[in-house]
Amino acid sequence: MAEPELGLRFQRRFLAARQLRSFPWPELEQNLRTSPDASLLVEILHKTVLHPLCVKYPPSTKYRRCFLTELIKKHESTAAEPLDELYDTLAGILNEEESTRCYKHYLLPTGESVTLSESVAIISGGTTGLVTWDAALHLTEWAIENSAVFRDRTVLELGSGIGFTGIAVCKTCDPKMYVFSDHHPGVLKQLTENIRLNGFVLEPQATRHIQTEPRGQEGDTTNRQNPKLIVAELDWGAVTAKELSDLQPDVVIAADVVYDPEAISALIGVLQKLSPSRAGSKPPEAYIALTIRNPDTYHLFQAELGKVGIGSQIIPAHNNRIFVYDMQPNVTILQLFI
Repeated sequence: MAEPELGLRFQRRFLAARQLRSFPWPELEQNLRTSPDASLLVEILHKTVLHPLCVKYPPSTKYRRCFLTELIKKHESTAAEPLDELYDTLAGILNEEESTRCYKHYLLPTGESVTLSESVAIISGGTTGLVTWDAALHLTEWAIENSAVFRDRTVLELGSGIGFTGIAVCKTCDPKMYVFSDHHPGVLKQLTENIRLNGFVLEPQATRHIQTEPRGQEGDTTNRQNPKLIVAELDWGAVTAKELSDLQPDVVIAADVVYDPEAISALIGVLQKLSPSRAGSKPPEAYIALTIRNPDTYHLFQAELGKVGIGSQIIPAHNNRIFVYDMQPNVTILQLFI
């Protein structure tokens, strides 16, 4: 019973390209010492490097090379017979050239996956928006556990980055319409590619300036296979209240957008513009996931919210841990009352 469970844990970590130290190596060593049989290693190899997703959309060359080298070390430390498939796979990867981009795969409870093309560097092209951050994983877990918040509704995401949260919500939470938004040209390009990579079709007018949904044209409720998807170029400092209200968002979300004190004022401005302009109109629900790296920045954000009359409360920690990441006490979700 232990071996399939161990193989799946290796799989989840490998597909998401987590750091090698996060893998259950001691447990693997113990299993190999107890039963120096190649079957467990073959299983792990085919759930990781030779998994169909990884063959088609591979993680970085360096990552796969280091993983296989470590796997071979564990194998060689036992009395098991040499496993040619391990060495042959590594030999093939040693001949590959390094790339500035790689793929990561995040398994969803539905059995589907989110596949993303990401930068191998944290900062690339002058932006941090070409990688997936832990706050996005945290927000997505909460969204899946609270899918009713998004079902049959229009969702606007601020700072979508390369699209993890939005793609996962579209695959699991049945939104009617989802508006991805960002401002950096390189991020928007990669975001669009990732949406299409996951089998979604964008509206024909994507992706230049913010696109609006004509009033009275929403049509019937869509199913989760075909939510209406838009990619919007959204400059927080320039977008108008009318452009935002024309989208008619029911829910506004964002992940890891509260890290730069200089951007807080513009973010607060967007949140203010999302307030309904007509008496009796209902404001959108708003949720922001953030990693508190600098308490001063977090307190500044809260203070600026208070100045403009936007209330907030911390959402209780969710129960369902789906993704592999370094869970930290300083990752939290705020509900904002616009």
